[in-house]
Amino acid sequence: MKAVALPVIDPARCTGCGWCVAVCPPHVLSLQVQGDSRWGPKRSVLDDAQGCTGCAVRCPFDAIAMRRCPTAKPAQP
Repeated sequence: MKAVALPVIDPARCTGCGWCVAVCPPHVLSLQVQGDSRWGPKRSVLDDAQGCTGCAVRCPFDAIAMRRCPTAKPAQP
């Protein structure tokens, strides 16, 4: 199933709590350390856009917005 929308993560709002990673059904989000230090702050990233189903994952800190894919077409019934 091709996603009609993909999550766009605002790094300024992301706290690295991991909530989105835990609730993402296709497991396409992950936490990655930012910066040079392996102990730096973590932020959520979209690892696999092809595997994303566009399920509109919610973030308790409003760091994720679902944006329509420019080439995606809604499924026909």
